[in-house]
Amino acid sequence: MNEELKKGTTTLGMVCKDGVVLGTERRATMGTLIAHKTTKKLFKIDENLGLTVAGLVGDAQVLARYLSAEVELYKLKRNTSMTVKAASTLMANILSGRRYFPYWVALIIGGMDEDGGHVYSLDAAGGAIEDSYVTTGSGSPYVYGVLEDHYKKGLSSSDGIDISIRGLSAAMKRDAASGDGIDLALITKKEFKLLSEEEIAERKKKIGID
Repeated sequence: MNEELKKGTTTLGMVCKDGVVLGTERRATMGTLIAHKTTKKLFKIDENLGLTVAGLVGDAQVLARYLSAEVELYKLKRNTSMTVKAASTLMANILSGRRYFPYWVALIIGGMDEDGGHVYSLDAAGGAIEDSYVTTGSGSPYVYGVLEDHYKKGLSSSDGIDISIRGLSAAMKRDAASGDGIDLALITKKEFKLLSEEEIAERKKKIGID
């Protein structure tokens, strides 16, 4: 099955007072066909950086490899981690360099640096915009409904995780191209942590989501 034709996604990122939350669901579609149920759309780039991808899987995987390699080279040359803004600018330059054959993706880069938590959304033309929260993909309208209602500046990362679960769950119930489970990561000043399926299930039960 052609990996580059798989698409249909919901992703999100939000800044909390003590970290950054990134999340995605796992379904990949080809038109009305569910092509894959365990698609990776959330990538660890560094201990302080993460990436979510929406769009063509082949393009997304290539860009994740590019960014990971460039961030590692940056660390080797400068003996320090790349800032979130620098990573977003780098990715924006990569995207804008393919004007005639663009990468068909919408990306979120999020993470922590000396200035705190940051989330950037990037479009296929290389536009990069920082925000407190953002969601991309076919299920994003449903997630925005949840975020607009529940997000508040200065909320804890625990509350941010619960809101992310609410938003992604809403998208999976209404968007046919989204589904088959949730991947969530919390990035703090100490670590990049992927939440276990058990923790996500426990939180869903606690907040009353089937």
